[in-house]
Amino acid sequence: MNCDRVNEHIADYLAGTLGPAEADELNAHFVQCAACKQEAAALSETWEMLGLLEQEQPSAALRPRFYQSLEAYRQGLESVAPAPARRRFFDWGWQGWAWSAALLVFGLGAGQWLGGRDRSQRDLASLQDEVHNMRQLVTLSLLQQQSASERLRGVDYSFRADQSDTQVLSALLHAVNYDPNVNVRLAAVDALRKFAASPAVRGSLDQSLVKQDSPMVQLALIDLIVDMRDKAAAPTLASLESASSTDKNVKEKAQWGLSQLQ
Repeated sequence: MNCDRVNEHIADYLAGTLGPAEADELNAHFVQCAACKQEAAALSETWEMLGLLEQEQPSAALRPRFYQSLEAYRQGLESVAPAPARRRFFDWGWQGWAWSAALLVFGLGAGQWLGGRDRSQRDLASLQDEVHNMRQLVTLSLLQQQSASERLRGVDYSFRADQSDTQVLSALLHAVNYDPNVNVRLAAVDALRKFAASPAVRGSLDQSLVKQDSPMVQLALIDLIVDMRDKAAAPTLASLESASSTDKNVKEKAQWGLSQLQ
């Protein structure tokens, strides 16, 4: 099963309505595809929170009010003097007025129900905002921890953040440039791929490249620069290639990067 088919079946998978064979295929795919596994985990978290929302139901008094109104119309119409023999287009009789009353009451009830749906939609939007804020708070908090393992958890949690989250993006760029742990910096470089469409990433990778003292991080940054087709970083790659202090492997990678960006 490929990623597109996983996206088609992920809702049924989370709802537990997917067949056993297809569920096994999804689980097997999650073992091989980290991106889909992370996406499923994030959606599962939101799905569980959605389950906490109460379903809006019509008021219990709706049915009694309907019959009371219908009976009141019927009794009122029966007490009115008979209409002239000449019938007009809108002269429906008490049956027509009863149906009108029924439609009126039904419309009022439907209005209440639709108002409930609007409240549910507002609740859903509020919940989505809360989930966004929670993910942002957890990511930023973990990235500021003293323990490198906790900061790695923060980088991993950043994959759940929205692509438009500028605070998480800024924290990841700071980690790439200044985190004392090489593993954290490498993980942060990989996490920046999610924000590849942001101009802030394209305008900062070449600066991050020259700040590194680890050849491994420099190699990872060059790969990201090439994948993003960030031609503005070409002068920095050229400087790295020509500098005598540059690691041999980084020199070769910078030369390769320049050839790919031409």
